[in-house]
Amino acid sequence: MFHAMTYEGTRSEQYQAVLDQLKGLIYEEPDAVANMANASALLNVFLKDINWVGFYVYDGTELVLGPFQGLPACIRIALGRGVCGTAASERKTQLVRNVHDFPGHIACDAATNSEIVVPIVKNGELFGVLDIDSPLLNRFDEEDQVFLEKFVSILAAQL
Repeated sequence: MFHAMTYEGTRSEQYQAVLDQLKGLIYEEPDAVANMANASALLNVFLKDINWVGFYVYDGTELVLGPFQGLPACIRIALGRGVCGTAASERKTQLVRNVHDFPGHIACDAATNSEIVVPIVKNGELFGVLDIDSPLLNRFDEEDQVFLEKFVSILAAQL
C-alpha cells in the first residue's frame, strides 16, 4: 500500500524522495497504463500550484490522451502543434513560463498560464510526453526541468 510522504528538506532532497517513490511504485510492473497512472498521481500529490498533470502517448501518428490528474483534456494532439506536439516532434523539453506567449498554444484549460512538457523516448523511439500545467505564470524553472527529465527517464525504463 502506498503512503504519501511528507516532503521535507531542500527542494533537491524533496525531488529525490519523489524519484525514490516512483521507483518503488513501478518496480517490476510491466503495464504502461498502470505505471503512468501512478506516476501522474504521485506528481499530483507532490507538486504544488498545478492544475493538470498527465501523459499523452504517441500512437505512431499523433499524441493521444493517456492517464492524468485534472480536468478533462484534449484527446488528440498533432505532432508539432502546441506545447505537447512541439516537445514530441523536437524530442526536447518545453519549459513555457507564459503559455500565452507560445505560438499555437492549445488551451485545454483556460486557467493554465504556464506549462512544462517532457518527451518520453524509449529505445530511441518516441513513446509520448509528460505534460504539467499551472494556473501560475512562471511556475516551472530549470530545477523542475532537471527533476522531471529524471522522473521521465526512470519511468521510460519501465514502460
